[in-house]
Amino acid sequence: MRNRIYLCLAHMSGKEMDYIKEAFDTNWVVPMGPNVNAFEEDLETFVNDLHGDTPLDKKVVGLSSGTAAVHLALLACGVGPGDEVIVQTFTFCASSHPVTYLGATPVFVDSEPDSWNMDPDLLEEAIRDRIALTGKTPKAIVPVALYGMPYQIDRIMEVAARYGIPVVEDAAEGLGSRYDGQVLGTTGEYGVLSFNGNKMITTSGGGALVCRDDASKKEILYYATQARESYPYYQHEHIGFNYRMSNICAGIGRGQMTVIDDHIAHHRHVQELYCLLLDGADGVTMHRNPSDRYDSNFWLCAATLEPGVRVRGEENAYSAVVTGAVGGAAGVTHAARTAVTDCQPDNNVEALRVVLDEANVEARPLWKPMHRQPVYRNAPAYVNGVSEDLFRRGICLPAGPCVSDEDVMYIVETIKSAII
Repeated sequence: MRNRIYLCLAHMSGKEMDYIKEAFDTNWVVPMGPNVNAFEEDLETFVNDLHGDTPLDKKVVGLSSGTAAVHLALLACGVGPGDEVIVQTFTFCASSHPVTYLGATPVFVDSEPDSWNMDPDLLEEAIRDRIALTGKTPKAIVPVALYGMPYQIDRIMEVAARYGIPVVEDAAEGLGSRYDGQVLGTTGEYGVLSFNGNKMITTSGGGALVCRDDASKKEILYYATQARESYPYYQHEHIGFNYRMSNICAGIGRGQMTVIDDHIAHHRHVQELYCLLLDGADGVTMHRNPSDRYDSNFWLCAATLEPGVRVRGEENAYSAVVTGAVGGAAGVTHAARTAVTDCQPDNNVEALRVVLDEANVEARPLWKPMHRQPVYRNAPAYVNGVSEDLFRRGICLPAGPCVSDEDVMYIVETIKSAII
C-alpha cells in the first residue's frame, strides 16, 4: 500500500528543537519571550525585502492565529457594531468571521477570472452601492491571496484610496508571494500571515500581523495582550484579547524561517511539474500566474475540470453522507444532515476526489464561496458567477514539502487513469 500523500504538510528543518529547548531551559514557556521577538525580527526582514527602489520598514506582531490577526486588524481600523466590511467571497471563513465577531456585517465581493481573487471593478460597484443604500462608507476592504495567488493590489488600493477605506491584506495563504516584486501583506494598512500546520511554514498554530509602523504595532500588541495598562495591578480601559504568540510556537517559527525559501521554491517546482505532466490532458487546466506581475508561492496547486470531462465513478458521486473530515479538516464534529447541498462541486470533481482518496492521495474542493454559505445567507453580496463556477469545477492537489517528483507523477497518472 502506497503511503498517504497529503495535500499540504509542514516539514521541520532540524533547528526547531534547539529553539524549543532554549525556551524550556530559560523557562520562557509563555505567550511572549525571546523567541517571539526574534521570530518577529526574522519576519520583518523577510517581508521588507523589496524588488525595487523604495525601501520598506514594516513591523510584525506574532499572534496566536491568522484569524486573530484579521480580528485585530479590523479592530484597529475602527470596525464595530453596525459597520460593513467588504470581504472577498472566494475564501476560507477566517477572512469573514472576525467581521461578525465585531458586530459588523461582511459584504461579499466576487472574483475576477485570472487570479481568482477580488474583482476591483466589482469592488468599486459594491462600495458605491453600499454608500447609496446605507449612507455609510464600508470600514475596511479584505482581499485574499487565494492558494497563494496575488490579488490586484494596485487596483484595489486605487479604489480604496478614492473612498478613504483601509485595506487589510489577507495573505494567510500567500506568505512569500509577490505582486510587481512586492511581498503580499506590505501594501495595505495591515497584512495577515498564517503559520497553521499546513501553511508554507508552521509554528504548529499561529499567525502574524504586518503593521505599517512602530505605532500601529504597539497598538496591536496592546489589544493582543488583554489591553493591560501600566499599573502595578490589572487595570483595563478597553476590551483586549489573549492573542499573543507563545514562545514555544515562535521557537518552531524561527527554525522554519531557515527553510522558508526552500519551501517556496519546492511548491513552485511542484506546480511546474503538474503543468508539464498535465499538459495535453483534455479538460484539465492548472491555475497559473496570469502574467509576470504575479509571483505566487503556489501554497496549493489548483486545477479545474471542464463539465464535459467524464470521471470513473461519477454516477456514484454524493451517494452517501460523508461521516468524517475531508481534506484535512481536523476537528469536524458536526455530522452533515444530507449528502448534497444547493451549491457543491460537479459530480466529476467529486468523483475525482474519491478516486484520488482511494489511491491514498489527499485532495479537496476549492473554497466554497462565503456568499453561498448558510451562515451568511442574508449578507449583502456582489457576484458575477466566477467563484461559484470555479468552486463547481476546481480541485486542490498536493503540493507540500513532503511531495516528491515521484508523488506528482503518481498523482497525475491517477488523474489520467480516472478520466474515461
